[in-house]
Amino acid sequence: MNSIAFQSFKRTEKNDSLFSILIPSWNNLPYLKLCIDSIQKNSTYSHQIIVHINEGTDGSLAWIEQQTHLDYTYSKENIGVCYALNACSQLSSTDYILYMNDDMYACPGWDAALWQEIEAIGHPYFFLSATAIEPGPQSNCSISKNYGTVINDFNEQQLLREYAHLPMPDWMGATWSPNIVHRSIWNMAGGYSIEFSPGMYSDPDFSMKLWQMGIRLFKGLAASRVYHFGSVSVKRVKKNKGYYQFIGKWGMTSSTFSKEFIRRGEAFDGTCKAVDLPALLRFKNLVKRITTAFVPVHNK
Repeated sequence: MNSIAFQSFKRTEKNDSLFSILIPSWNNLPYLKLCIDSIQKNSTYSHQIIVHINEGTDGSLAWIEQQTHLDYTYSKENIGVCYALNACSQLSSTDYILYMNDDMYACPGWDAALWQEIEAIGHPYFFLSATAIEPGPQSNCSISKNYGTVINDFNEQQLLREYAHLPMPDWMGATWSPNIVHRSIWNMAGGYSIEFSPGMYSDPDFSMKLWQMGIRLFKGLAASRVYHFGSVSVKRVKKNKGYYQFIGKWGMTSSTFSKEFIRRGEAFDGTCKAVDLPALLRFKNLVKRITTAFVPVHNK
């Protein structure tokens, strides 16, 4: 990446939009179209949609230029998810910033469940995630069900018949997208950390920043559901060594934070509590920190 220059195009007014939905996209036009179409037809409320177009050489730049109901940012190069999200956030005009991947399909009522929870919480000190349905679950926060591994074999009608009946409880440890925070929390955290560009481990890093701010309500909502084809862009990108970056920055592995602090994937039972790590786990993390000092974290 030689430059982080990008352009911004604000074409909508706030009106009655509830969330500002940030969608980074990298030459992924068929999935991007499906994602935005699902938001527009399956949402209960009106939302501002802001897309970042990385490169756009597949026709996605030309396409979004014609979608005057969408705001967007654009970079000639692929600047990665962290810069893309932060660029998009500068155009946000609502009180709530939501990050969604471009290879996701929003199921009916996905936003109503989030909004109902936000209203019940009654304050901005939270981090919420929707629940992904995936053909090959990436974590215990996902529902395992195959409605298509690529867009060409996506069974939308079967998904719409079945999505609401797939068993899943609310869960601890919001991290994954779709996720939502109040814009005041987003701004205080400084968005997504650009040292993790192009983006590996930027998700747990964002959660850790919220933890350091004193937020203890990390909740995944079972009733808010999306279908996720499975990191279509991530499979193509040259990755940073985020595992080691996280250790170097926070002094522990991301799995220690996820399992011990926010208890990601466990059945939801309330706000997270203070953590006193066992001596053996503290020692293991110390060894990891020492090892990390000798690992180059960015590929050349």
